Amino acid sequence: MDEERVTMPLIGDDAPAFTAKTTMGEIKFPEDYKGKWVILFSHPADFTPVCTTEFMTFASMQKEFKELNTELIGLSIDSIYAHIAWLRTIKEKIEFKGMKNVEVTFPVIEDIRMDVAKKYGMVQPNASNTQAVRAVFIIDPKAKVRAVLYYPLSNGRNMAEIKRLLLAMQKSDAEGIATPANWQPGEDVIIPPPGSCGVAKERVEQKEEGKYCLDWFICFKKES
Repeated sequence: MDEERVTMPLIGDDAPAFTAKTTMGEIKFPEDYKGKWVILFSHPADFTPVCTTEFMTFASMQKEFKELNTELIGLSIDSIYAHIAWLRTIKEKIEFKGMKNVEVTFPVIEDIRMDVAKKYGMVQPNASNTQAVRAVFIIDPKAKVRAVLYYPLSNGRNMAEIKRLLLAMQKSDAEGIATPANWQPGEDVIIPPPGSCGVAKERVEQKEEGKYCLDWFICFKKES
């Protein structure tokens, strides 16, 4: 018998719609999140050490994400009762890197039948046939997939990088620019490459305050 083929939405695709039971009640996606950015992330199972550190970190940053018009949604192939017990344990017993008494108030999806996980390609047979891999989907206010990140079961995610990427995409959308390697908020940004030779020549020769070129194809706008 052939193995079930794993599919996943790609960058630019519509994020698959779903209705799910969560620790915060039923949610309908994308209807309940119109006009907002969403970070949808999966974890292998409840009561696992790496996931515990990730959830504590995400929960401690939830206010920061909300200020960026962004909501968090977690997912695990576990029951709602397991979710509640695990989140209660985190709040009452776990301390990590100075974080303690951490309450997870973003929704965590119950996905025992793997309905949502399969729509998003979160179950990959060669990694595990019973657990969701560590996937992160950043979805924009129009419910389009904008970024996809996958991590192995053994290694935790860098939440600061996820936030940095979100900030970079929001800035690109707002200003029509790109961001260079290792960009951080406040640093110079890239002006999109010219569409013709004439424009390229003008760009290099023209002196414009706040802008500078390293060559015809790579020009920056100063941010400070």
